Amino acid sequence: MKILIVLAHPDRASFNHALADAAARAARRRGHDVALRDLHAEGFDPILPAPEIPRGAPLPGWLRSHCDDLASADGVVIVHPNWWGKPPAILAGWIDRVVRPGVAYEFRAGDAGEGVPVGLLRARTAVVLNTSNTPPAREREAFGDPLEAIWRRCVFELCGVKDVRRRTFSVVVTSTPAEREAWLAEAEALVGDAFPAGR
Repeated sequence: MKILIVLAHPDRASFNHALADAAARAARRRGHDVALRDLHAEGFDPILPAPEIPRGAPLPGWLRSHCDDLASADGVVIVHPNWWGKPPAILAGWIDRVVRPGVAYEFRAGDAGEGVPVGLLRARTAVVLNTSNTPPAREREAFGDPLEAIWRRCVFELCGVKDVRRRTFSVVVTSTPAEREAWLAEAEALVGDAFPAGR
């Protein structure tokens, strides 16, 4: 299997980077090929220009490689912090530019874009690993779970991925080294369970 890991955090020393590394280890340990895309390290440009919007629009080579990675992935792992109840801007831009018509979804014949798209992704399972500095009880009471709606309903299910597994690790800012080690082990187990060997 090919597993695409997309990481969105600017600090190389962040726990998000540790989570992405743990996900990659878990996938490789089970014999999978891993494509790890660190959006900040790559300098991913999140701005969607108007000429790029239509299906079939010409794309620069670096962006086409992102689209090819997504289209060919058997599984997807997304790693990012919860910033203001949403993914960081660089990851929102990755969605805008990479999760595009003809790559991740299409509309049925006669549908000009007003209907429900048909998912095109090859992947059947996605794992989303989030970090937060808001205690879980306050997160639920004050904000609900906007990231669940974004990733499950607005992105993956519309693109054909029905098995979406998500885990938020919090509170990171006050966590101990022992807690972070336990979380990394949990992330490895979650990815290993989602993408077992021999698939």
